[in-house]
Amino acid sequence: MRSAGPALRLTVFVGEGDRWRHRPLYHEIVARARAAGLAGASVLRGIEGFGASSRVHTARILSLSEDLPIAIVIVDAEDRIRAFLPELDELVGEGLVVLDPVEIVRYTGRDDRDRQDQRDER
Repeated sequence: MRSAGPALRLTVFVGEGDRWRHRPLYHEIVARARAAGLAGASVLRGIEGFGASSRVHTARILSLSEDLPIAIVIVDAEDRIRAFLPELDELVGEGLVVLDPVEIVRYTGRDDRDRQDQRDER
């Protein structure tokens, strides 16, 4: 992915307890994003939240939840993100999928880091 310019951020909100074939749903989404060659994916675990059911899920000690909110965030070129959306249609039964236009300020891919390390060694 280029190092600066417009991109699209895909955020998928699901519950920690959501499953896909006995595996955590967030794990399957990340695996498919990687297989699709997307730039990267991050899974963020929330400490409190609620969704369409209005039931609050929290990590507070007095009301521990085993179904905390999870956000999977992926940023890549718009065409690549939009091509990935059918995967989510198959996976996400209950949840929220959000697309936001973003501007990438800087992104250093693995190849760029390797080149920089080689320059630093000289």
